[in-house]
Amino acid sequence: MAATSFKTLDSLDAAGKKVLLRADLNVPVRNRQITDATRIMRLLPTIQELAQKGAKVIVVSHFDRPKGRPVPEMSLGPIADALGDALGRPVTFVDDCIGPKAQQAVAAMQDGDVVVLENTRFYPGEEQNDPELAKAFAALADYYVNDAFSAAHRAHASTEGVARLLPSFAGRLMETELNALNIALENPARPVGAIVGGAKISTKLDLIGNLLEKVDMLIIGGAMANTFLAAQGVNVGRSLQEADMHDTARTIMTKAKDKGCEIVLPVDAVTATDFQANVPTRTVPVSAIPADAMMLDVGPETIMLINQKIATLKTLVWNGPLGAFEITPFDAATNAVAQEVARLTDAGALKSIAGGGDTVSALRHAGVEKHISYISSAGGAFLEWMEGKTLPGIMALESIFERAMPI
Repeated sequence: MAATSFKTLDSLDAAGKKVLLRADLNVPVRNRQITDATRIMRLLPTIQELAQKGAKVIVVSHFDRPKGRPVPEMSLGPIADALGDALGRPVTFVDDCIGPKAQQAVAAMQDGDVVVLENTRFYPGEEQNDPELAKAFAALADYYVNDAFSAAHRAHASTEGVARLLPSFAGRLMETELNALNIALENPARPVGAIVGGAKISTKLDLIGNLLEKVDMLIIGGAMANTFLAAQGVNVGRSLQEADMHDTARTIMTKAKDKGCEIVLPVDAVTATDFQANVPTRTVPVSAIPADAMMLDVGPETIMLINQKIATLKTLVWNGPLGAFEITPFDAATNAVAQEVARLTDAGALKSIAGGGDTVSALRHAGVEKHISYISSAGGAFLEWMEGKTLPGIMALESIFERAMPI
């Protein structure tokens, strides 16, 4: 998707104005404790800037999947408390997102105040993009700011509908995300490459198809690589693969050749007969995978090959690990390549952009999270953008993108 033009906070005169801020506070929670506050921390600059400018900041977000009805365990109340702690200032929570309670709370706000409204998905109209719910959101504010790129692939009332009804702007996180993605594929420094991992070709056909049009090199890892190898006649033993996708894999490779996109596949494999931590392994060429074994990671020759290829790039997009990184020792390749990407990035030789839940976890596991040019906070939205799809929440921000920020 080409970069959309839109207004940023630079052109928003927020003093004394009510600003409806669409955030993504859908953070992971276990035993009522937030286990990863990344989305909260990345939201802070936008809230702080608006509050410092004297805006009345009205935060709306979804949380989990309540399916259009109030579910006490899915209330944003505890997350509003965590947001207040992170901001270091009082945050008022309102146990509804529209109607009299929300209206009264907004009417009582002073300039610089922050209010968090209840889970938007407590109303069925949210996911249905109900115009009446969008109008109810719009009635609360003078302006709309979307800082939830991770929810931008959903045409919901609080992401798309309300943006049509109020003067709309991108928050700082949204602006940074879109700038990073523009650098990654729309206007990259070349050569540009992509690492794509994951279990199945069938779930990433759109992604691969779009990348072939955009990148000079496609590095394929994870169980997906098994299908490509098997399609070339390699016996991959008991490795996870999609036999019904062999023709598709061959078509992809032919198309890549026609487009001048180099495909890099594993040349050796770390194999085991059981998928468990610290099981005995054998490292063999891909042509010698034992019939009773599974390929669970790429081997040292492939690591060396990938790192050599990456050293020739100026831009790298990463989505998906190279092996079953969650289990030792099958994290070795992902760790090694991640560390090389981090080294090249720190040296200023590479722009590295990564996204997707497993990818973020893998980079964090490798200890390089702070050494990547940009890690997207989004999952589905990042993937759909990489697939070339239109994101409704972004397309609704119809105006002028006034500045690009370095990443």
